[in-house]
Amino acid sequence: MTYAVVKTGGKQYRVEAGQRLLVERLRADEGATIDLEPLLFRGDDDVVDGDGLAKVRVSARVLAHERGEKLRVVKFKPKRGYKRRTGHRQELTRLEVTEVVFDGA
Repeated sequence: MTYAVVKTGGKQYRVEAGQRLLVERLRADEGATIDLEPLLFRGDDDVVDGDGLAKVRVSARVLAHERGEKLRVVKFKPKRGYKRRTGHRQELTRLEVTEVVFDGA
């Protein structure tokens, strides 16, 4: 079992080759291939972190740009007649991890 832990959008994700995931919006066109920043690599025989990560490559293909579900934000102060309701939809990017490779021995 080979996997890596990558960082993007201020969050960390455990990814394997062929996996699809939603991350915060990336500045890349649909169909483009991007490299993700690895924090840890786990192969069949070895675990790589720290300085050895220069030999680890995690590539992903951008499938689509989407928007998340609508979140309702409500502010209310009792006995003051203050009510506010706003909404938020996060911009997201759907990725497919194409390869997780360690080029060292």
